[in-house]
Amino acid sequence: MKKDFYNQLLQKIQKGETISLQTSKQILSSKKIELISLLNTAFQIRKKYWGKKVKIHIINNVQNGYCRENCKYCAQATSSHAPIEEYPMKSDDEIFKEAKNAYEKGAFRYCMVFSGREQSWTRIEHIAELVRTIKQQYPLEICVSPGIIDDDMATTLKKAGLNRINHNLNTSKRYYKKICSTHTYDDRLKTLSAAKKAHLQICSGIIIGMGEGQEDIYEMAKTLHSLKIESIPINFFMPVEGIALKHKPQISPEYCLRILCLFRFFNPQAEIRIAAGRELYLKHLEPLALYPANSLFMEGYLNVKGRSRLETLQMIEEAGFTIESNFELEDLIKKERSLTRPTSRTDIKMVIKNRRDLRPIETLKEEKELL
Repeated sequence: MKKDFYNQLLQKIQKGETISLQTSKQILSSKKIELISLLNTAFQIRKKYWGKKVKIHIINNVQNGYCRENCKYCAQATSSHAPIEEYPMKSDDEIFKEAKNAYEKGAFRYCMVFSGREQSWTRIEHIAELVRTIKQQYPLEICVSPGIIDDDMATTLKKAGLNRINHNLNTSKRYYKKICSTHTYDDRLKTLSAAKKAHLQICSGIIIGMGEGQEDIYEMAKTLHSLKIESIPINFFMPVEGIALKHKPQISPEYCLRILCLFRFFNPQAEIRIAAGRELYLKHLEPLALYPANSLFMEGYLNVKGRSRLETLQMIEEAGFTIESNFELEDLIKKERSLTRPTSRTDIKMVIKNRRDLRPIETLKEEKELL
C-alpha cells in the first residue's frame, strides 16, 4: 500500500472521523497494508495521547465461581465444567492485603472482580466501603466489575470514590445470542448507561476468537467509539477445557496486532489494553502490541495464568516503554530478579490458576498455621 494510505488514515483519525467497514476489513486482512506501517500509524496516535507509558492492571478475583449465567466462553459459568478454584467473597483483610501487594508491584489500577449476574444492595454497600478504605491507604485507581447494576448502585459506588466500572460487551449485538442466553446485549448496555449517569469511567472490552466475523469486529469498534468508552480491554478467547464454547480459534499474531490497531484508530484517546490471551496468541510479537496499546494486565487473568511479573516488566522495558506508577520500572525489575529464578522467554501454555495464584495471602496464612 502506498504511503499516502497511512498518511490519509492518520489525518482522518486526527480530524475525529471514523473509518468505513471496507477500510476496516482491509486493515484486518489485506496483505497490501503492511503490518509495520500500520503499527507505526497506530503508534503516532497512541504517542499523542499516552506518550510511551504503560498502565499496569492487576486483577483480584474477589469472588470466584458460583455464577448462574451461561456465558459460553466463561470458566465460571453455570454451563462450565472447568476445574477452577471456587470460593465466596474474600475477607476484607485479604482484599486489603492484596491491594497493598498490587500497589507495591507497580500497579496503576487495582481491579476487583465479582462473579455472578449482579450484586445485592448489601454487597454494593460493602464494596463501597472497601473502595473508601483502599483509596485512603494507597494511591491506586480502583476498578470494580460487579455485574449488572442500576443507577442508584452506580451512584453509591461513585460517591465512595470508585474510579471505574468494568462491564464488557464482549461481542457484537448480532452475535451476542450465540454466546449467552441468560441475559442480553441490551442488559449490558443498560449497566454502561447507569455508570455514565453516575459519571464513572467505563471499562468495556471485547473477546476475539469466538467465531465472530470481521463485520462483528467492526461493529464492536464502532459501538465502543459511539459510547465514548475510556478503557477497552482486548481479550483473545481462551478455550479452557470444560467451558461450553468449543470453538478453536485460529488467530495469528499478525491478526491480533491488526485488531489492536483497528481499535486504536476507532478510539484514539481510549486506554487500549492487551488482555487475556496476549501471551498465547501474540507469541514473540507481543512487544509490538505496545505500539497500539498502552495498558496490560499483569499476573494473569480471571482463571488463567499469564507470564511472570519479571517477564512482563522486562518486555515493557526492552520494547522502549516505561510505566505509569509511583515506582520506577528499573527498580521493580531489580526487585523481581532478586525473587525470581532467571528463565528464557518461551511461548506460554494455557494453565488454570490454582489456589496459590488466586488467594496468595490466604494460602501463605494457611501454610504458616501448619508450621
